[in-house]
Amino acid sequence: MDSIDINILKILQENARISNSEISSKINLSLSATGERIKKLENSGVIKQYTAILDNESLGEDLMAVMNVSLERPQFTEKFMNFIEKEDEILECLYTAGGYDYIIKIVTKNTYTLEKLLTRIKSVEGVLKTNTNVVLSMPKYHYSVNPDR
Repeated sequence: MDSIDINILKILQENARISNSEISSKINLSLSATGERIKKLENSGVIKQYTAILDNESLGEDLMAVMNVSLERPQFTEKFMNFIEKEDEILECLYTAGGYDYIIKIVTKNTYTLEKLLTRIKSVEGVLKTNTNVVLSMPKYHYSVNPDR
């Protein structure tokens, strides 16, 4: 990957709907060469997908929380993951090293719906302990890594 690829990635991070023609004019490369580079970035897996980023609050999902979860034993992992996959309010689940096994990002309507979800999570067989923090704001939020670092 060279500096031209990095510029393409930065442009697409700002606006994934931009046309190849607009990208080619910004990077001073022919339309066909730009298209080939983008296709190469897609085929190699550098570009995983193009997606719309939705505003949670506009959809009535005003509350974000982060929950740490520990399981009693690894044998409960499959049941826990099956539960996580089915819950639409759980946006991310990270397997971690440290004091807890998982960190879960939750977006939901309000404290009532959060409480209901927390009760369901705590009821999953094998969940040993949890710790939940409500997010007040997100001073920094990026969707992917900076391609130039």
